[in-house]
Amino acid sequence: MTTAVSLRGVTKSFGPVPAVAGIDLELAPGEVVAFLGPNGAGKTTTIDMILGLSRPTTGDVSVLGMTPRQAIARGLVSAVMQTGGLLKDLTVRETVAYTASLFADTMPVDEALRSAGIDRIAGRRVGKCSGGEQQRLRFAMALLPDPALLLLDEPTTGMDVEGRRTFWSTIRADAAQGRTVLFATHYLEEADQYADRIVLVSKGRVVADGTGAEIRALAAGRTVRATLPGADPDALRSLPGVDQVDLRGDQVIVHTKDSDAVARHLLTTTAARDLEITSKNLEDAFLALTGDRA
Repeated sequence: MTTAVSLRGVTKSFGPVPAVAGIDLELAPGEVVAFLGPNGAGKTTTIDMILGLSRPTTGDVSVLGMTPRQAIARGLVSAVMQTGGLLKDLTVRETVAYTASLFADTMPVDEALRSAGIDRIAGRRVGKCSGGEQQRLRFAMALLPDPALLLLDEPTTGMDVEGRRTFWSTIRADAAQGRTVLFATHYLEEADQYADRIVLVSKGRVVADGTGAEIRALAAGRTVRATLPGADPDALRSLPGVDQVDLRGDQVIVHTKDSDAVARHLLTTTAARDLEITSKNLEDAFLALTGDRA
């Protein structure tokens, strides 16, 4: 199989409101793909269609060479959502064991607990678990049928540093064995660090698709930062190539396509000190490509 997920010409409207305005997307087996976009970009609607929870208004969605509902009925797809689905009075182990009983064939409960990094709290009641521990419990439940496709919605919300490290280590190990992972997140640094590929959506369309380095390269220019009490923002905005000037106390931050000209101006005509020039990061690319300044 060459394609784990395929969306072709997919749109979804709710009455007169278009949530997805035309998405073409293919995921290969074993890929870890970050699905990014501002609120209202169409991420959740797209994931719902991949999960078979809703049908596209136009276009086709296939999962592992079949319809989403056929793939789910065969236990080939799992999802980890942010909320819901947990009984507070059961223990962690009881929750995973109960979920395992719903499938004809699953991995051992202890293996799922270890993979999710929660074997040490197996006897704890779910209601006593932190938000991050509950999220890892959902992950353990999703692993039980050994799915070929795993969809994650804000998977590390509430997790501490150790929990995140364990989680992503498991994800990468599973991907090496052929599991496809699609995750939506607001932690851009996680997308940059752990995804093989980033798909950026805005207003229901894909506006960028590539590696983290390729996405960052789409945000042209650099950032010049310096300490300059009483900086004149209008003078800086008049320099060639300047896109934006921000003042934060004594700090001046200039986004520009010509960092040499800005640095030369600051160092020769002003009292600026502690000057730094950096390439734009994934957040800069996100803002530039989506137009989201919220």
